[in-house]
Amino acid sequence: MNFFRHRPLGLLAPALLIAVAGCSSADDSATVAVPSPDAKTATVCRDLHRVLPQKLDGRSRNDPEPRSAYTAGWGNPAIILRCGVVRPPKMIDPKVAEGGDPDAIAGGVNGVDWLMEKQGDGTWRFTTANRVAYVQISLPEGMSAQEEGTAVLTDLAADVKKAIPKGIASMR
Repeated sequence: MNFFRHRPLGLLAPALLIAVAGCSSADDSATVAVPSPDAKTATVCRDLHRVLPQKLDGRSRNDPEPRSAYTAGWGNPAIILRCGVVRPPKMIDPKVAEGGDPDAIAGGVNGVDWLMEKQGDGTWRFTTANRVAYVQISLPEGMSAQEEGTAVLTDLAADVKKAIPKGIASMR
């Protein structure tokens, strides 16, 4: 069942209003787990890496360690992008599809569908849906989900649409 197909952009607003987005802080010495995508996914992730902006929401590119075509970062603490991640379990959770899980909300921004998940520490993580690869964005602690979160997803939408075709990602 594809519950993201019928979720309007308006669903993004409630998610962004109720929490501060984020993940653990990243600094110059921070490391990020590098995904291990299959060959097909790796190709589109490398395509995405080539078109990613040098600035995102006013922050300069600052890729995390270890350097990889499957990760990118902006600012310090960094907004982190990971391409080729595994499907989040909540992406197939019927409670999310029915709007009954306040910690996971489906929505869309500029033609890209996202699963927005509240993490245990109160921060948020965004993962693409209905694309042939899962792309995950984590905002550092302290960034406003409503303002910076929306700006980040809006800024990345064209690049995601350009590099990651619509479709169903690997079930891994």
